[in-house]
Amino acid sequence: MQVIACYNIKGGVGKTTTAVNIAWLSAAQGKRTLLWDLDPQSAAGYCLRVKGKAHGRKLLRGKSDAGDMIRTTDYERLDLLPSDFSYRNVDVLLHEEKNPLKRLHKVLKPLNEDYDVIILDCPPGLSLLSEAVFRAADALLVPTLPSILSLRTLKMLIDFRKEKSLKRLRLFAFLTMVDRRKKLHNAVIDSRPRMKKWMLESFVPYVSELEQIAERREPVFAFAPQGRGAGAYTALWTEVCDRLRDAN
Repeated sequence: MQVIACYNIKGGVGKTTTAVNIAWLSAAQGKRTLLWDLDPQSAAGYCLRVKGKAHGRKLLRGKSDAGDMIRTTDYERLDLLPSDFSYRNVDVLLHEEKNPLKRLHKVLKPLNEDYDVIILDCPPGLSLLSEAVFRAADALLVPTLPSILSLRTLKMLIDFRKEKSLKRLRLFAFLTMVDRRKKLHNAVIDSRPRMKKWMLESFVPYVSELEQIAERREPVFAFAPQGRGAGAYTALWTEVCDRLRDAN
């Protein structure tokens, strides 16, 4: 089982869009896939038309099993562990645990035989929950805006990974919301070779169909499978799978 977290310290960079679409691609490849929505805004569940009951407290305290909370989606082999508003208190709940950084790993461990891939849709910020995600995940997939401040935040994440000695955790950043009409965006794209240890070749353009995912409440592949957005996420997921395979 591989665990991939869609994460960034910054908000509004396309984490949920990425999580929903790569989860769909993973399932379409024949992999048993679970998407765990860790954000109290429940955006991933909203986009997949799945609503869950409040369970965050019981789940993180070991008083219920993740398997009891998982819901099927409209897509074959793609399940969802939905979020709810109680997830806003996750850091408080983790602080009350004896080994808070191991808690998410412990929740996921019983699912090892049920799923091939688990995608975590993470809220923004650098918190106790983030550190627990880093311990539970095999890789971070980091959507990054082509801007100076966004690249600065990426460096902060890379430095934090080093500071905490998270050598096992792979980090795959990629540019998103790219508008090739903008000089700065093109300059950042051209600078990728200097960051190739961390930055994927694939990038996601700023296209209208990706903005429609929340409105239509379905992955882009369900309504625009031939569009640039679908093509970009297909290339991105292929590159991620190749890098993970090479690492193994």
